[in-house]
Amino acid sequence: MKQSEYLELGYINTLRVDRHTPHGVFLMAHDGRDVLLPQSYVTEAMVEDSLIDVFLYTDSEDRLIATTLTPTAMLDEYAIFEVVDTAPFGAFMKWGLAKDLFVPNMFQKTPFKVGEKRFLKVIYDDRTHRLVGTEKLGEFFQRRVRDLKVNDEVKILVISETPLGFKCIVNGKYEGLIYHTEIFESINLCDEKSAYVKTIRKDGNIDLVLRKPGSKKSGGSAEKVLELLQENKGIMPYNYKSDAELIKDVFGLSKKDFKRALTTLVDDEKIDVKDSGIYLRD
Repeated sequence: MKQSEYLELGYINTLRVDRHTPHGVFLMAHDGRDVLLPQSYVTEAMVEDSLIDVFLYTDSEDRLIATTLTPTAMLDEYAIFEVVDTAPFGAFMKWGLAKDLFVPNMFQKTPFKVGEKRFLKVIYDDRTHRLVGTEKLGEFFQRRVRDLKVNDEVKILVISETPLGFKCIVNGKYEGLIYHTEIFESINLCDEKSAYVKTIRKDGNIDLVLRKPGSKKSGGSAEKVLELLQENKGIMPYNYKSDAELIKDVFGLSKKDFKRALTTLVDDEKIDVKDSGIYLRD
């Protein structure tokens, strides 16, 4: 464990215990600046000159303060937050800290309501010198895609659902979309997945697919059906006539890929398909 060079707002800092006071412990960075860790977080192990990890944010009076608690998300990170209170000037989100995360009205896409959950990024507000949340993420995306091409594998973070599909952050810096028609598996907000570039648009947005382009669909689909059959004692109540939405929910496949997988497994003499369902052969 190495002492942090200086105090960094919004991040975990490794600081040296400098002195104890009735209000708590003062922790010091290598450059000599210190910050208070309130008494409620102080333990017997925090002896003078020991190093401890703390998160730095500002208290209700905008003073830099330390805590041993870890927030839902730190500076420049994304997460889903729950609205715990609203005011004429903004909303307050449950953050895992003594002080809630504030989201000014100007950083909300639509008015927040208590109990709602919103996908936000924690940012530094230059006007108030505070950590705040924002729902308006567009300005953080790069619009010129320089290092990707069609069919490249990328890392995505799912950030919202729209009528067209799921919006994603691609490789931490671009905006992408997976169309509903391209999805045959469960997807939730904040999921981190691998995906592939289908199209790079002129506006910098990227169309994505979850299945590797050119992969043998029937092989992968057949393996998925076979695995689920084995997990269900060799019998499942589905066949060629099963509802497409049901197939998507159960197998994570399109109806076309499901039928192709059944045919592959039948041809390989691994299953029998009857009106009553799919049966694994001995």
